[in-house]
Amino acid sequence: MGIKERQLAQKERLRRSILDAAAELFVKEGYEKVSMRRLAQKIDYSPMSIYLHFRDKAELLDTICEETFANLIQHKRLARLEDHPGDPIGYLKAGLRAYIEFGLRHPYHYQLTFMTRASVDGDRRKRIGQEAFGCLRTAVGTCVEQGKLRIDDVELASQVLWTAIHGVTSLLITHPKFPWVNRERLIGEAVDTVVRGLERGSQSV
Repeated sequence: MGIKERQLAQKERLRRSILDAAAELFVKEGYEKVSMRRLAQKIDYSPMSIYLHFRDKAELLDTICEETFANLIQHKRLARLEDHPGDPIGYLKAGLRAYIEFGLRHPYHYQLTFMTRASVDGDRRKRIGQEAFGCLRTAVGTCVEQGKLRIDDVELASQVLWTAIHGVTSLLITHPKFPWVNRERLIGEAVDTVVRGLERGSQSV
């Protein structure tokens, strides 16, 4: 690796450290209370080093949320439709499990993106957030098209699923000391139960 490549790698490592530290501090201490100086102390760099990468806190927040959504989209795509030929319900369940797993692997980023309300409202976050939700909507739409669900309102079904799965994810993140049953079993049963409630042939509440 040449000098230029090493410099670029070091620059990217610093950028990554800034983003990860910012996500943790924004969640633990509150977005409004965290200064760029406080963040610099966290990563043991000067505030100027941060400003070389990010204009201000708002850009930091936008970037964290944008990357979180993008990584979530990529993670959910690991649950590929071709892995579930002729089984759109199986594909949908795999995507929901991937969503929960992603949140648990990246708790600070998930909390900041989905569970905190910052004073800064970013168009970038809205745009990629809609793209992330679109992945779920597409999977639900396939189930509706093939007559697998008892309702034909794709938006309603998608939002029902998201609220349920977000609930599981957020509780597992914020209440780690609760005496949960085996986590994999809990996630599997939660996903199966909420999807079964929407499947054709299930009883309406």
